[in-house]
Amino acid sequence: MLKSPVELPDCCYANQPILICPSTPTPKHSLYLSNLDDQKFLRFSIKYLYLFKKPVSSDNLKYSLSRVLVDYYPLAGRLRATAEDDQKFEVDCNGEGAVFAEAFMDITAEDFLQLSNKPNRSWRKLLYRVEALTFLDVPPLVVQVTNLRCGGMILCTAINHCLCDGIGTSQFLQAWAHITARPNLGLPIAPLHSRQVLKPRNPPKTSFTHPEYTRTNPNDNNTIDMVKSLQSQPLVPTSLTFTTSHILHLKRQCVPSLKCTTFEALAAHTWRCWVKSLDMSPSLNAKLLFSVSVRKKMNPELPFGYYGNGFVLGCAQTNVKDLVTSNLYHGVKLVQQAKSTLNDEYIRSMIDLLEDKSVKTDLTTSLVISQWSKLGLEDLDFGEGKPLHMGSLTSDIYCLFLPVVGDFDAVRVLVSMPEGIVEKFEYFMKEFWDKEDNADANGNG
Repeated sequence: MLKSPVELPDCCYANQPILICPSTPTPKHSLYLSNLDDQKFLRFSIKYLYLFKKPVSSDNLKYSLSRVLVDYYPLAGRLRATAEDDQKFEVDCNGEGAVFAEAFMDITAEDFLQLSNKPNRSWRKLLYRVEALTFLDVPPLVVQVTNLRCGGMILCTAINHCLCDGIGTSQFLQAWAHITARPNLGLPIAPLHSRQVLKPRNPPKTSFTHPEYTRTNPNDNNTIDMVKSLQSQPLVPTSLTFTTSHILHLKRQCVPSLKCTTFEALAAHTWRCWVKSLDMSPSLNAKLLFSVSVRKKMNPELPFGYYGNGFVLGCAQTNVKDLVTSNLYHGVKLVQQAKSTLNDEYIRSMIDLLEDKSVKTDLTTSLVISQWSKLGLEDLDFGEGKPLHMGSLTSDIYCLFLPVVGDFDAVRVLVSMPEGIVEKFEYFMKEFWDKEDNADANGNG
């Protein structure tokens, strides 16, 4: 059996990738992107990896993709800068098509499953690399289907984040799977393309300070930039699965005085362990930035089927000393306070703030957590069964909360850390696992 970390064999491509266009003519126009869509922080593709036990006919996948692109036609278009402002993006809905690559890899599904927890650089072979000069030149949707030895299939998708968020990508992928498995039935959710509901006000009105963001200051060389520091070092992915029992134990540290969600407890715990492991200066202001859907927080709520970026970053912050010396309750309370500020007026103020193109997400001393669990991503079924594994093709300094196939309430935490720090981070994250029984026996659980 293969052991992790391991270099995957090369993919064999029998043919060049092709463009899959919508199967019938689609509207040709420019699609406005909101300030939440095209902010600099989101100018990348979300790369998903699915491992299936049984392959699906690539002809069926291509046909169903051409059909679903009729409904999701902006994904068959191309991103471009607007004529008025080269900092502002829009989608040229021209029906050019999505990239579709087919390959074979000499590895079994069981082999891949053995090493599926931690991505490594060789996994990038599983997604066709489009040669492009800039981010704008990469088609919004790139797909690779890799058939494996002894059956099995890996499906990788790269979906431009400026067009969709996690909920939107899940909606699109579910629609594609639905048409593949049930070609005679209509889509379960009709997509809503227009982003006008999130347009900034005229004139823009910023009513809050918005600690999630900072302004670009090219002359400021004194700022500590944790992201640059981390990215300048060799990074190693770490993957930790928190079971229902682990999560209950975290939550018990807050009750009865404070009720909290799985996300709040695990996010506060991960943030605290991340800061502790990096030995940050006690006086530094540490931030936790985390994705929060605003679909039901807007007034009126965003329309059903909205698949654009309908999330903002919540921001919990405190000084390092308070975070690492206080108990979990303190961190959870900060996360809850950050969530409670996100009402319609705050979100519209944030959208207006992003009219200023010198504003950027404040990553200087921040851990960023993106939640991929509880979005239904792991339920994708093209007709041959749900995946054996669902996760990210890559790992970065941004932390992902991933679903665990077969266990809806478990969460897999994936993040990359510097080589010399990863063991310390894992120790802090797992410290309580071995103490659960002992803590409960002493009444501390």
